Amino acid sequence: MSSHQINDVVVHREHWRDVDDDRPRLECGVCGVWGVQDASAVVALGLHALQHRGQEACGIASVTKTRFHTERHMGLVGDAFSGAELVTRMPGRAAVGHTRYSTAGGSFLRNIQPMFADLDSGGIAIAHNGNLTNFLALRNELVDQGSIFQSTSDSEVILHLIARSRKSRIVDRFIDAMMQIEGGYALVAQTRKKMIGARDPLGIRPLVLGQLGDAWVLASETCALDMIGAVFVRDVENGEVVVIDEDGLRSIKPFPDKAARPCLFEYVYFARPDSVVNGKAVYEVRKAMGAQLSREHGVEADVVVPVPDSGVPAALGYAQESGIPFEMGIIRSHYLGRTFIQPSQGVRELGVRMKHSPNRGVLAGKRVVLIDDSIVRGTTSVKLVRAVRAAGAKEVHLRSASPPIMWPDFYGIDMPERSQLMAANLSLEEMRARLEVDSLGFLSVDGLYQAMGAGPRDPVNPQFTDHYFTGDYPTRLLDREIEENGRDVSSRQLSLLVSA
Repeated sequence: MSSHQINDVVVHREHWRDVDDDRPRLECGVCGVWGVQDASAVVALGLHALQHRGQEACGIASVTKTRFHTERHMGLVGDAFSGAELVTRMPGRAAVGHTRYSTAGGSFLRNIQPMFADLDSGGIAIAHNGNLTNFLALRNELVDQGSIFQSTSDSEVILHLIARSRKSRIVDRFIDAMMQIEGGYALVAQTRKKMIGARDPLGIRPLVLGQLGDAWVLASETCALDMIGAVFVRDVENGEVVVIDEDGLRSIKPFPDKAARPCLFEYVYFARPDSVVNGKAVYEVRKAMGAQLSREHGVEADVVVPVPDSGVPAALGYAQESGIPFEMGIIRSHYLGRTFIQPSQGVRELGVRMKHSPNRGVLAGKRVVLIDDSIVRGTTSVKLVRAVRAAGAKEVHLRSASPPIMWPDFYGIDMPERSQLMAANLSLEEMRARLEVDSLGFLSVDGLYQAMGAGPRDPVNPQFTDHYFTGDYPTRLLDREIEENGRDVSSRQLSLLVSA
């Protein structure tokens, strides 16, 4: 499989980031159900389980035999879709929902999904997890040809491509649109007569299929199936389209066969620990990452302390492998909003103490191994280290349960620009000094593959999507190529590029 490298270009992001925001974000989660009473309420429950995949906006579209009912809100699922009146507002036996990280402010309500359009063949609502790497090229071409956009979301491009298709059947029009888009994506679309699920040709973004009695469920993670009491059937395969209607489920594979290359960051950070992603239990994989990290970067210490909550499984694995006691040396508050809403920088500086409180009884006088899932810019890490030292720790040894993050993502993860990624700009010793720790260690790329049960990384045909560690992008990055070359591209040239 060919790899794709990029230069250090500016990554344009739709999102506003606080200066202290040091976590990568997965853009969204999707859930759809077909053939169950009060489908909107079932989808809302599924979205609750997927809230970790997006906490700023959410939406649901339900459908009866005669019409669609759609609602889109800023805020959490529980605030937007709760109470018995939900099924009165949004009746129907089929629904699709979405939760996402969106732009700050209500002026971007137009970007919240599911997105809905009335086509000549009837209405369609679509929910999308991931990112199209040829979004700008396609959008510019469509605008040049007369399309009118209501949002800045790449999901709307998919709707326009479906609308413009010359195919007669909606499933064929959906596939026609898929053949033109590039990148990482999981899609769930709803018409009055069908629910359609699809996954990109490499399976970068996850999508699972479940059953709830005689009803069918599509969701980003198995934890959503568990929440609503559905039974896991299987993963939607890479490059597969599943069509669900009154006749049941059928599978279509419109793309040439390719080896799957799922996103490693689902296991490192994004997926909920109780989910099973591509047949692998996330919790067990994270423990294996911690154990491998101990083998690669062991140190004499008194306690192993996770950065909660995402660092807990890896810290357990590290402690079990090393024989060093595991302790909850940092206590996380679950009742705080984002720090950027605070009125001043001085108050925001207290944010890390409000979210993560050092447990002095565990830390005082101890040599501490501090385990985090990953290190991005290091701004949060250094504050945690200072807090641990202030609580009396004698030594602090920081360990990352992922390899150094060196490159930005274009497949649905909102990361800082490369110029802001610590590991891309500093040596290991420089990072250690910047983070004010006694020692620093990262899990190796081959070690991560070993923890995944995949053996060493195959440099020719990598088993996973891992460009944020290696710079080896699994697809062409058309929008970045155009930006890098600074080309003033005409509509005809764009058409040729898109079809290349």
